[in-house]
Amino acid sequence: MGQIVAAMATMHAPQLFTRPPEEDPEKLDAGIAAMRRLGRLLDETKPDALVIFASDHMETFFLKSVPTFCILAGERAHAEFAGRSWDLAIHRAFAEAMLEGLVRRDFDLCYSQDAVLGHSFAAPFEWVVGARDIPVVPFFVNTYLPPLTTARRAAALGQAIAEIVKSRPERVALLASGGMSHYPGTWKYYSPAFDFDHWCIGELENGHSESFLRLTPEQLDEVGNTEMLPWAPVLGAVGEQHPEGQHMELLSYQETAHHGHAVAIFHPGEKRDARPPQPFHFHNHPYHFYDHPPVASYRLNKLLYDARYKPSLRLRMFEDVGAVASEYGLDREDTAALRDVFQFRYLHTDTPALDADPLVARGAHPVGALMAVHVLQQEQRKFGHAEVYLG
Repeated sequence: MGQIVAAMATMHAPQLFTRPPEEDPEKLDAGIAAMRRLGRLLDETKPDALVIFASDHMETFFLKSVPTFCILAGERAHAEFAGRSWDLAIHRAFAEAMLEGLVRRDFDLCYSQDAVLGHSFAAPFEWVVGARDIPVVPFFVNTYLPPLTTARRAAALGQAIAEIVKSRPERVALLASGGMSHYPGTWKYYSPAFDFDHWCIGELENGHSESFLRLTPEQLDEVGNTEMLPWAPVLGAVGEQHPEGQHMELLSYQETAHHGHAVAIFHPGEKRDARPPQPFHFHNHPYHFYDHPPVASYRLNKLLYDARYKPSLRLRMFEDVGAVASEYGLDREDTAALRDVFQFRYLHTDTPALDADPLVARGAHPVGALMAVHVLQQEQRKFGHAEVYLG
């Protein structure tokens, strides 16, 4: 009979790779060191497969297809980020068993055999799996393109996965990649809700998984933690295998310039001398940081997405952003927003203000806009485009 032999969680911040000047390198290194401790847990537990639950930052699916849950069930798991690439074997037999078993349990699961993965998978590939010969099963949970699943539904999926594991021969490790608080691409990017992070860590350390699992997507959006949705399947799976209870061991938590970096292990059994659940006060703010992208902004989102993956398009944008905007059918206001972002002061700054605000105000998805600005700024510095024709 199969068994879940390890259950873990980690952050995956792109700054771990890019090392921007506004970040404290000691905090980044502390998180990486903790991720490597998760790798040593894999050495101790010797799983046959590692299932990684992670999110998409409009790198893999964009708006042509936005699955709530998607499993990668091909031969290889290929990830690309920051000029690097990773290529790991997929445990195809277990991936296909999960796909079949979850659909039979009424989860309408999407699957891919050749999706290219982004940094939410690249980070654990680099610092958790490393050079270990452990086949993986990448599993997407939608966290940025509403409507989002609930934490409780994601936990139910994890419970179903635990049932599937019991029917199989494999020893399986589970890893959640995501969180904690951050607001990429929004005006609140450099003001994370660290107070929520500390509350949630305390609840999970004391075995109160329900405190997290009952939160709504809107509440998670308020505190910059929709990326914690991949934690829910891990909590659900451990809870199914160990109904006597579970608790979390925190290996590292760092308050960085933009993000709460957490690395943790989930253990079966109740915590000795656990304190009772504590409440958290939500403000129920009238705004959402991540909304369902309006159809009217599709052309703008499409241009930003294409610019991330087409070097020739980026070059043309540097030469004449107005002409490219016209080709994509953008209106006057969208074109003005692009010109604002392409101003000399943004492309040549070393400050943390990678300003996607004008694009977000026009309906660009915050994550997609921020990722595009990252790529455009990086290329501008690399090739030294000193001037941009604003037409």
